[in-house]
Amino acid sequence: MPHATPHAAALAEIAAIVGPRGLLTGPEDTAAYVEDWRRLYRGATLGVARPANTADLAAVMRVCHAAGVAVVPQGGNTSMVGGATPSADGQQLIISLSRMQAIRAVDPVDLTLTLEAGATLRAAQDAAAAAGCLLPLSISSEGTAQIGGVLATNAGGNNTVRYGNARDLVLGLEVVLADGQIWNGLRRLRKDNTGYCLRQLFVGAEGTLGIITAAVLKLAPRPREVAVAFCAVASPEAALALFARFQAQDPAAVQAFEYMSGLGTDFVLRHIPGAVLPLAASAAHYVLVELATPRMNAGLRDSLEAVLEAALESGEVLDAAIAESEAQRAAIWRLREEHSEGQKREGASVKNDISVPVSRVPELIRLATAACEALMPGIRAVPFGHMGDGNIHFNLEQPVGMDPAAFLAQDHAIMDTVNAVVRTLDGSFSAEHGVGQLKPYMMPEWRGGAELALMQAIKHALDPAGLLNPGKVLPTAS
Repeated sequence: MPHATPHAAALAEIAAIVGPRGLLTGPEDTAAYVEDWRRLYRGATLGVARPANTADLAAVMRVCHAAGVAVVPQGGNTSMVGGATPSADGQQLIISLSRMQAIRAVDPVDLTLTLEAGATLRAAQDAAAAAGCLLPLSISSEGTAQIGGVLATNAGGNNTVRYGNARDLVLGLEVVLADGQIWNGLRRLRKDNTGYCLRQLFVGAEGTLGIITAAVLKLAPRPREVAVAFCAVASPEAALALFARFQAQDPAAVQAFEYMSGLGTDFVLRHIPGAVLPLAASAAHYVLVELATPRMNAGLRDSLEAVLEAALESGEVLDAAIAESEAQRAAIWRLREEHSEGQKREGASVKNDISVPVSRVPELIRLATAACEALMPGIRAVPFGHMGDGNIHFNLEQPVGMDPAAFLAQDHAIMDTVNAVVRTLDGSFSAEHGVGQLKPYMMPEWRGGAELALMQAIKHALDPAGLLNPGKVLPTAS
């Protein structure tokens, strides 16, 4: 226990609440909690509180509220924008939900899953699968990302084109507020028109309005047929045309539609052991399409082949490989899922999580690539992501041979260059990663006026002392 910190008394109270396993204070114990996954931010902390249940967390928050201790809620610490990293002054307390992992209930008739915030997304998927259902949310970090963080950031992922973002899957929440009150909104109702929809305030708020401790999520029937193809396409425009073909054929069957640049795929093949291109030759643009249905004998393979044949004849598709087994399906998906890691191993990169109307994705790729190349000759554009819902991760890799630190020092200029294009296309500077501490400076320009004022009013109403995840989402008052 620290000796003479300004909050020593509060830490002693918290230790009494959470027990010997529930509070970490030594630098060797807290090191993994104070740095983000991308290593953009490294802070310091009073300690890491690990409550075992909602009542303990509420008691911890009452202590923090009385003592004026700011808290940083943290799930799996997979934020891409520093949303779960404490400040460098060491005066904030990290709240880890990792001990709250219970799957409380699975109802295959209601198609609902009730679980605690510290359960990983993969554990939630497995619980749904064990009941013969599907939790239709899939992201690259699902083995580490926790449900509380997934909901607090309104995660999107690969299946948004069919099932929507995380907020579209939430029926109810349990939340601990800044003053330690518990809001029990764990309702399984599909219709409940009784005032403001409070749960949606907390989904996507990145822990700045309350700490999500449990949730009721919608499930879907388990797919009985799945068909996956990896395609080389002539251009981003051809990729969009292929998506339109699948939508016209059977929109309910399209579970994922992912775009990848040739360069980004080359990074995966170069740096990820075991990654293999399933085509005879490389290309400048690729698409991964996954079809799925709960219907038996639905003929998905025939539908997939029919659309691809028409696209091959038109010249939109240059070559295609269809997965013949679950192992081949996993190998194809690995080419997409390892994009971030491949870029990380290639060198320094600046990440842009942006969205535009689906019809404007090819325009985005073309214009943003040209703008960044004009800004920094030799920069390497690596766009990839969820073309089916308009969310492209427009990442920029350092020029070959450039000092990584010098490149990253230009991150705001690079992001602003990309976002200038995004604005002309009626898009957003954050599609699924959130705002965190990386992008609050963008909020006045993008969400200023009445919109930002409303957000600030909500924040003040729920957290008047500003103790919940300070410095995240909203710009600091000047």
